[in-house]
Amino acid sequence: MKLFLRDDIVALWGDRDPFDQAAEQEGEIFRAREGRRTLRFAGNGRSYFLKYHGGIGWKEIFKNLTQGKLPVLGAMDEVVAIDAVRGAGLDTMTIAAYGSRGRNPASVESFIVTDDLVGTLSLEDLGERWVKDPQALPPTFKRALIERVGTIARTMHGAGINHRDFYLAHFLMRDEDAVANNADGPLYLIDLHRSQVRSQVPRRWRIKDLGGLYFSTARFGMTHRDLLRFIRSYSGLPLRQALADDNIWSGARREAEKIYRRYFEVEPKLPLQFNEHPGKDI
Repeated sequence: MKLFLRDDIVALWGDRDPFDQAAEQEGEIFRAREGRRTLRFAGNGRSYFLKYHGGIGWKEIFKNLTQGKLPVLGAMDEVVAIDAVRGAGLDTMTIAAYGSRGRNPASVESFIVTDDLVGTLSLEDLGERWVKDPQALPPTFKRALIERVGTIARTMHGAGINHRDFYLAHFLMRDEDAVANNADGPLYLIDLHRSQVRSQVPRRWRIKDLGGLYFSTARFGMTHRDLLRFIRSYSGLPLRQALADDNIWSGARREAEKIYRRYFEVEPKLPLQFNEHPGKDI
């Protein structure tokens, strides 16, 4: 068994079994399916996010594997990923508690509690503001954010971490930085429960991350110049040298197009642009 409870969680949960408390914790539910619950709860003047895993069963494991997906077996993967992201010098969530017990992969019980990143908004939400009011987007701020995201992606992959849900919605910035058009403040990388950590990220997983990120920009009118700026920032190389590795960029484009077709059910145009078709879940 693995267990860590920060002092404020100990004070909040008292002497009750922490696994039972995590399983029954009340709050604002964001997800409840496949043996998992994600919710926000508050106590003692603080706000937290809780992810509880009660075991997904062998049927769900085999279903994921036959679909070519790696199943999420418990909360400890996210604990490892958060530590790795923080170790790489990137902003991410702060762990308040975690626990894991059991050895059977299909029935292991686990949870993770993180501090709620209050007073933040995602880059997706920020982009939606710009869609409604294009005049609110200073070009210098947009360029700085593109370069910042490219640098974060390079650092993450360089540290042996691939995200597997690498979308603009999973970057959070502080409200005051968004208002001040400040791209130098913290940019928190979140939702790491599907992430993988190893000594080196295989090329195909880098391509999947970059393709997912590219797809998530479709609504926000990225230009060819914007894409080249990201490529230069991600590679850390002069643009001509960065573009010489065409396999990764053509692969990322194909991955983004694949997601786009699945979501919008139409053929994409490049650079990717938002389509009004309601689409389907990714």
